[in-house]
Amino acid sequence: MTRLSNYFLTGVVVCAPVAITAYLVWSIVLWVDSWVKPYIPGAYNPDNYLPFAVPGFGLVVALLGITLIGFLTANFIGRSVLGFGERLLNRMPLVRNIYRGLKQIFETVLANRSDLFNQVALFEYPRRGAWSIVFIAKQQETEINDALEPRHGKTIAVFRPISPNVTTGYLLYVSEDDVIPLDMSVEDAAKMLISAGLVAPEYHKETKRLADEALAKRKSAGKPG
Repeated sequence: MTRLSNYFLTGVVVCAPVAITAYLVWSIVLWVDSWVKPYIPGAYNPDNYLPFAVPGFGLVVALLGITLIGFLTANFIGRSVLGFGERLLNRMPLVRNIYRGLKQIFETVLANRSDLFNQVALFEYPRRGAWSIVFIAKQQETEINDALEPRHGKTIAVFRPISPNVTTGYLLYVSEDDVIPLDMSVEDAAKMLISAGLVAPEYHKETKRLADEALAKRKSAGKPG
């Protein structure tokens, strides 16, 4: 019975991630299809010619449509139409605030997607002796940094995610000296947070020590004299 129980748990560990991933992907495909397919002309909809629905056709059409819109927006005529539409939105009190906020978020995320979070660190929060994993983003000088400098010196912006939902959290401006950088990758830190610490990245202390010593030797060998 113990062996059967172990085999069953091993099967759950193997099958559950695959099943959940397939379910989420399938749900997203069906959700996009339900939004896009009603707007596809009947002559171009393969569902009208086949005895079964073609899953994912609406998703393909949506991707092609978004790409086409991006192509048209890149030229002079497209930019003119986009500018005209934005001027109309700017005249709507509530809509313009929502549009500006969403546009700024998407432009920031997509323009700097390669370095949104480029380092993982530890920060003593929410109390003394309790440490939290934080993500360090690309730093920019802001009014907040300038206002805090007389009291706390150089400060940096860090994002403290909430486990297990790492998409939500707190933006904190903290002293750079209070942050302990880690060599852990952002992906490994996210896995650790989502699993509530159950999935920890591999770490070999001796290998890390040897790598640090080799790096120090290379730096010292490259110095003049």
